[in-house]
Amino acid sequence: MPQVSACPFRQLHLEGTGSAVLTTRAPAVEVGGHPASLQALEFLVLGAEHLVTGLDHVLFLLALLIGARRPRDVVVTASAFTAAHSITFLLAAMGIVEVPARVVEPVVAVSITVVAVANLFGRAEGGAGRWRLPVVFAFGLVHGLGFAGALDIGGSGSWELLLSLLSFDLGIEVTQPAIVAVLFPLLRWLRRSPAHRWAVAAPTVPIVTVSLYWLVDRLPLPL
Repeated sequence: MPQVSACPFRQLHLEGTGSAVLTTRAPAVEVGGHPASLQALEFLVLGAEHLVTGLDHVLFLLALLIGARRPRDVVVTASAFTAAHSITFLLAAMGIVEVPARVVEPVVAVSITVVAVANLFGRAEGGAGRWRLPVVFAFGLVHGLGFAGALDIGGSGSWELLLSLLSFDLGIEVTQPAIVAVLFPLLRWLRRSPAHRWAVAAPTVPIVTVSLYWLVDRLPLPL
């Protein structure tokens, strides 16, 4: 059975509003009786942890950065990815949209492979072909479902629950620019170094290898 993302999660209970369950090595954290501000902070931290420890999402972001030559490319593609995964995260976490993890997780792996391989063949265009934004947005929708897969929401919705979900999403959003701020300057330096010819190929090969392994591992193949 494929796992939801490549990282462990915590288990949270929202007393009186339902429950948000994240599997992890850490014990369950009761947040229903906490002040709304403290509960929001806890979910914000969990959202940040989810992105940082979710290697599949980080590799997808890295693949996007490899194909971005200019800061403007980074802003545009990151914005498309953010908008897309925020939409589906909230819809799925609230139970409005339901897609099984056995479908979502293999497609997340495919998204990494597609973007990474496209970087190799799109070097002449700087990785910014016409396909890029629509594909990034479409895959962002899938990654949003993956983010929501970390949460198993039960019970009826409420403003308290919505605040928790928005905080979880915000934790993802504030962490994503931090990752970009670290990785993009490094990639840009590599492109300007004597090893510039390998700036795309060197990181892309292991990314493709890992994502293909995940794809095979997550496909519901018969034993």
